[in-house]
Amino acid sequence: MSVYNDILSAAAKQEKLLAILIDPDKFEINLISEFAHKINQSIITHVFVGGSTVEVEVTQKLVSALKPLTKLPIVLFPGDVTQISKDADAILFLSLISGRNPKYLIEKQIEAVSILKNTNLEVIPTGYILIENGKETAVQKVTQTQPIPTALHSLVADTAKAGELLGKKLIYLEAGSGALHPVPLQMIKFVKQDLTIPLIVGGGIRSKQQLDDAYKAGADLVVIGTAFEENIDFFNHIRL
Repeated sequence: MSVYNDILSAAAKQEKLLAILIDPDKFEINLISEFAHKINQSIITHVFVGGSTVEVEVTQKLVSALKPLTKLPIVLFPGDVTQISKDADAILFLSLISGRNPKYLIEKQIEAVSILKNTNLEVIPTGYILIENGKETAVQKVTQTQPIPTALHSLVADTAKAGELLGKKLIYLEAGSGALHPVPLQMIKFVKQDLTIPLIVGGGIRSKQQLDDAYKAGADLVVIGTAFEENIDFFNHIRL
């Protein structure tokens, strides 16, 4: 079964999924074996790999090293076409639908096609929505776009629905790496009630309680990155 079909099946059964986001620029490759062991002993279901400014060699090295150490799907979450690794299982084909910079709405995607043709990656069209979190994020700096304010629930919901109607298979609400505040729970609920495709939520989640709250609000898949970067012992809170 494909990575997307697995996500779709889990959402239909209301089985909640958890992805760990690894930024290759912030990861010490010599710790990969220990890290993979912790992943395999946890409730993590997916490994996302990517960052805002990572080069292809760094991404490729990490994915190649991790691949034989886990049976979990490795999904690329690229900030640029230079982060495409043929050794991963799938790629979130992101379109920054909360912004109005054509480079991240369609131009980067066109640039990626010639690279993707030479891989066996499962390509998953994903509507990416950046949400205000209390500070400027790397995504803002790189894409030169502004996040949607947390008070504008209707705008976020309409943007997400527009993404679905345009054919996106996933919607990703993102507060950004190192976010001061996660995506508001009421916003997650508001967005989820009008979607028929799975909803991913990431950014600013640093505790098991916040994780559980995001699920209860309607997230089908939650992505955690900074919590692991700041405290490797966070794995102890999400063991099988």
